[in-house]
Amino acid sequence: MKKKKQRNIIIAVVVVVALVLIGWLSFGKKGSNDSAKSETVTVGVVGATKAERAIWKSVAQTAKKKYNVTVKIKNFSDYNQPNSALKSGDLDLNAFQHYNFLNNWNKANKGNLVAIGKTYIAPIRLYSLKYKSLKALPKGATIAIPNDATNEARALLVLKNAGLITLKGTSATKIYSVADIKSNPKNFKIKEVATEQAARVLKSVDAAVVNNDYANPAGLGDKQTIYVEPINKDSFQWINIIVANKKDKNKQAYKDVVKAYQTAKTKKLYKKYYGTKQEAAWDAKF
Repeated sequence: MKKKKQRNIIIAVVVVVALVLIGWLSFGKKGSNDSAKSETVTVGVVGATKAERAIWKSVAQTAKKKYNVTVKIKNFSDYNQPNSALKSGDLDLNAFQHYNFLNNWNKANKGNLVAIGKTYIAPIRLYSLKYKSLKALPKGATIAIPNDATNEARALLVLKNAGLITLKGTSATKIYSVADIKSNPKNFKIKEVATEQAARVLKSVDAAVVNNDYANPAGLGDKQTIYVEPINKDSFQWINIIVANKKDKNKQAYKDVVKAYQTAKTKKLYKKYYGTKQEAAWDAKF
């Protein structure tokens, strides 16, 4: 009888401990999920086109489903705003620029922003509505290029690689300006315009170097292309990236956003909306 009583006490203690443990685990798990679900990450982008909205909608769905992170997108009209907004804390991340742009922005603005993940590389193109080839460009033709420092330098390198001009120096990472043009055999008129205006002025010039962000929504494609920027060992600087403040670079929610972006589904959306204009950079080899 005594042994039976002791056995019953032991069983009762085991049951109580088990119930407490189950309750603790359930609460802990629920608390963890609730905490993850409450994590919201705001990402700044530029010129949110139909394609960009579709891509980020997919990323947001993956982030929510797999990592319990809510992704919100904030759109900006030009390249001058998102880094300042990130630096000031109005954004958690941004995704609009390449390494070269970021490095030069940090230097010019005493910034402390860092890349936490690669997105894509998009070779920029020289477009024309009037001519079908580089050779057809006449002497004195007007060529529009972006006027912000890094994209102007990139555009000038495109013109150099196309054989239209030569530049002072051989560095692929130098921030070239129009003043660095060494020779211009056909006396092309280089017209500097706001990056977001390059596609719009194409009707009034002979050719224009247009960033992919603006070429696609403007309906510019292979038919209007007369030269494509080559991808080679110097192209790493043009890889687009997801950027954070340095102090936040190891936040798990931010890493989860990167993982949600770098998927096979994102690659499919690139192909659907951009064709050959844009390709995934997170697993590309240069």
